[in-house]
Amino acid sequence: MAKKLSEMSLEELWRLFPISLTEHRDCWKSWYAEEKNALEKIIPNAVINHIGSTAISSIWAKPIIDILVEVPKKCDLAAFKNLLAENGYICMSQSAARLSFNKGYTEKGFAEKVFHLHLRFIGDNDELYFRDYLVEHPDIAREYEKLKLALWKKFEHDRDGYTAAKTEFVQKYTNEAKSARKSCADYLAFDIRAEIVRGCFK
Repeated sequence: MAKKLSEMSLEELWRLFPISLTEHRDCWKSWYAEEKNALEKIIPNAVINHIGSTAISSIWAKPIIDILVEVPKKCDLAAFKNLLAENGYICMSQSAARLSFNKGYTEKGFAEKVFHLHLRFIGDNDELYFRDYLVEHPDIAREYEKLKLALWKKFEHDRDGYTAAKTEFVQKYTNEAKSARKSCADYLAFDIRAEIVRGCFK
């Protein structure tokens, strides 16, 4: 009799669910849209976004749809755990400020559609900065793709190692994206103040 996922060791899980990269697939966009519609019914008033490499049409990615779900800070994140479990999500990690879920993982391997859901409070969304930066900078997106392809086989059965090996790159361009966004916001704020001042002297 096959082991249940909950009975498997981390090494067994990594063997059953290896890292695999593939060219971008147009269907990922519709898979995300369908799942977003379902999540909006489960968690009203949430801010939901498609993150990760499947959200970037120009690069190879693991065929797993990453979804960021942000809720107001007044919410109890744990209260959503059972609701998501009833809709096929398995909680993989939990802290006071973050919960992570998987969907589409079976004792026989990946299902056709696989999702990772990241449940957090509003504002805990560095992934959005990184995603948008790669969309706006195709050359950096290609560098990221090249890095991932180089790491793929080395860490095929070691997700933690794969993630750790990408961390420096991801953090570098996340910080650059934040700095650029802040500079833009400061410029817009200055421009608005200037308009107000000019209006006062008309």
